[in-house]
Amino acid sequence: MKAIVYTHTGAAAEVLKLVDLPTPEPQAGEVRVRLQWSGVNPSDVKSRLGLRSKTLAFPQITPHSDGAGLIDAVGAGVPASRIGERVWTWNGQWQRPFGTAAQCIVLPAAQAVPLPEAVPGEAGACLGIPALTALQAVLVGQGVAGRRVLVAGGAGAVGHYAVQFARRLGAAQVVATVSSEAKAKLALQAGADATVDYKREELPARAAALTGGKGFDRIIEVDAAANIAADLAMLGAGGDLAIYGSGAAEIALPFFPAIVKNATIHCFIVYNLSAADRERALNTLQPMLARGELQHNVAERLPLAECARAHQLVESGKVAGNVVLRID
Repeated sequence: MKAIVYTHTGAAAEVLKLVDLPTPEPQAGEVRVRLQWSGVNPSDVKSRLGLRSKTLAFPQITPHSDGAGLIDAVGAGVPASRIGERVWTWNGQWQRPFGTAAQCIVLPAAQAVPLPEAVPGEAGACLGIPALTALQAVLVGQGVAGRRVLVAGGAGAVGHYAVQFARRLGAAQVVATVSSEAKAKLALQAGADATVDYKREELPARAAALTGGKGFDRIIEVDAAANIAADLAMLGAGGDLAIYGSGAAEIALPFFPAIVKNATIHCFIVYNLSAADRERALNTLQPMLARGELQHNVAERLPLAECARAHQLVESGKVAGNVVLRID
């Protein structure tokens, strides 16, 4: 089968190679997915760059955890009726050397989730990390029902889904931060009541105006290092932060602003959700998908051979939406 691999960290154009690999066979409890789409996420880019570690966990890695395709083989203990099923994947390359940037992937059967016919295949490659991250950020703790919610980066891969989930799960108010008029339009179309251009507007003052001085009850944050001081200034009494990303490994916590508001901070990584949290997220997501309720913002579709270009687009941070690879 054709696959993308890298054997050392570095620039995308230098380390990502298209090669031939043996087609894997499913073992007991596993399925093989003949992939049609592979999603490229910031975490894939960071791993390939070596931002967390220059030492690879495996001698050779096929990147990407998110994908979509058809089950074409099953291992012992998996019903043969699953063959031919449309599925999307999660944690494809988490703690494993073989991800979805390939024509096939073998996974535990539970990591290949039925993809409703109402959902395009390329959208299925945006669910494992972007959609599930957004759902956990909305569902964690008290959830958002009846609460005022601010989504940082409301036009981004995660933020665009978070706006939709907050709206559908009962938030009283949904506001998104954006950096351009085009991104504001995306967030508003997804269901935001209002947007704040963080490049041109003063965030705490705008938050006070939008919330009648009460502040937000839940802030969903993509970059805690850059925004935690502003987040705590915008947070209402008893509010909480749901943090899924940071531009720096260590950040200073403005402790007095946090304690005086009785703030709660939830930090999580979608790869490592508890079984209960993942089940809750899947049980919430699947009916929405089946009803065709969600907008899927796929910004770029590139062939597998252009994986390096896809990584460069994600790395640039200039793409408003998801980048996926088409696999023939």
